[in-house]
Amino acid sequence: MDQGQPQHSPPPPHPAPGAPPGGSAPAAPGQWETVDALHAWLEESNRRAPAETLLLRVLKLSEEVGEVAQAVIGATGQNPRKGRSHSWADVEAELCDVIITAMVALRTLSPEARHLFDAHLSRVAERSLTATRPAATAPAPAPAPAPAPAPAPAPGEIASEAN
Repeated sequence: MDQGQPQHSPPPPHPAPGAPPGGSAPAAPGQWETVDALHAWLEESNRRAPAETLLLRVLKLSEEVGEVAQAVIGATGQNPRKGRSHSWADVEAELCDVIITAMVALRTLSPEARHLFDAHLSRVAERSLTATRPAATAPAPAPAPAPAPAPAPAPGEIASEAN
C-alpha cells in the first residue's frame, strides 16, 4: 500500500438475511449435504485421475483467494486505473467462494470431510478460546528489585572472589 494513499477500513459487517440486527445467523442446516451434492455434480463430468482431480481442486482454491484480493483492491480503490471497482459485498461473496471451494476440496480428499472439519475446528477452538492467558484488566506484576551491589572493598583490601 502506498504511504501517500489514505487507508480505508471496511464498514461494519451487516447481519445475514433473517438474522437479528447486531447478531449472527446460525449455520445453514445441511451445508455439508450441499457440499456433497456439489462434489457429486463435479464428479459426474470428471474424467481425470483422482490425484489430478484433487490437485486441480486445491489449485482452484488459490484462484478463489486471488479473487478475494482483487475484490479488496477494488473495494479500497488501490488501483488508480480502475478506482473503486468492487464493494465490500463483493469481498464477502468472494470469501464465501473460498470457503465453499475449500469445503469441496476437503470433500474430494475425504468422504469424512464433515467429521474432519468439525474435529479440527474443535481443536482450534480449544487451543484458542480456552487457553489460559492473563486477564486484560489485570495489571502486570512489578519487576523484582535488583539485588543490592556488593560493597566496594576498602582501600588496600583485596576483593573476595566469592562476590
